[in-house]
Amino acid sequence: MEKDTSDEIDSLPGVGPATAEKLKDSGLTELMDIAVISPQELTDIADLGLTTASKIIQEARKMVKKDDFRTGKELFEKRQEIGQISSGSKTLNELLGGGFESQSIIELFGEFGSGKTQIAHQLCVMVQFPKEQGGLEGHAFYIDTENTFRPERIVQMSEAFDLDPDDVLSKIHVARAYNSSHQMLLMDKVKELSKEVSGRLLVVDSLTAHFRAEYIGRGALADRQQKLNKHMHELLRWSDLNNGVVCVTNQVAAKPDAFFGDPTRPIGGHIVGHTATFRVYLRKSKGPKRIARLIDSPHLPEGEAVFTITKEGIRD
Repeated sequence: MEKDTSDEIDSLPGVGPATAEKLKDSGLTELMDIAVISPQELTDIADLGLTTASKIIQEARKMVKKDDFRTGKELFEKRQEIGQISSGSKTLNELLGGGFESQSIIELFGEFGSGKTQIAHQLCVMVQFPKEQGGLEGHAFYIDTENTFRPERIVQMSEAFDLDPDDVLSKIHVARAYNSSHQMLLMDKVKELSKEVSGRLLVVDSLTAHFRAEYIGRGALADRQQKLNKHMHELLRWSDLNNGVVCVTNQVAAKPDAFFGDPTRPIGGHIVGHTATFRVYLRKSKGPKRIARLIDSPHLPEGEAVFTITKEGIRD
């Protein structure tokens, strides 16, 4: 985990207390956030002149002193820290190469009732287990955009493992997002809370609902994708800093021009597709059975897994 650098923002040359407050209110809480922003963006956010903004960014870059290049050996060592959260189903874990991987974003997409939210609930329970039992011994954050979080479901899943439901629920931090700006703002809250508790799972259910509802029509597409892109990169950065798992759910839209194959596609287009590390397509089968298909992964082959949704949770 990186140390808190928010106090160092106040010590940046050219940044007075009022400007520092503006920067923090805009979500720029760390030196790294300022070091990687463009002067024009900083000008708009903090109401500064372009020259001042450029100077502040240069100073932040000097103070961060991060090497842009790392050796393959360093990256390999960082990959050794990766942990995994079990989904509760062996076959689904195998499809994902052992479970839901930290330092990455896993996107679950599918139509209503395909099991996306059920898996998200199961992960909130599993993340609390010791590592040898398929957990990461950490807390979960749940950004709920469609009022889908159900504590009763957590109680059922906890009892199936003989865990104390109150104990499990106390380690899940849920926030309801009322629009896309609020959803992005909640990321700052998650960052703050991650300094107090060991957050190892972040669920956004669903990632695209608000963006889709607010940015309607072709004219708004560029704006929507830009905001979504910023949001996705914030999520990825959190997973990296906290060695945590990010699980986002996404709906599918009908694709009327598809003559062959599946006539649905995930919302969010290339932005979500390129930023998510793993993409899993979920669809209904007979009764409680669901089929998960791994569409995209940096190192695993495409494949399918069948699992069931029971009262106890996700099982084979």
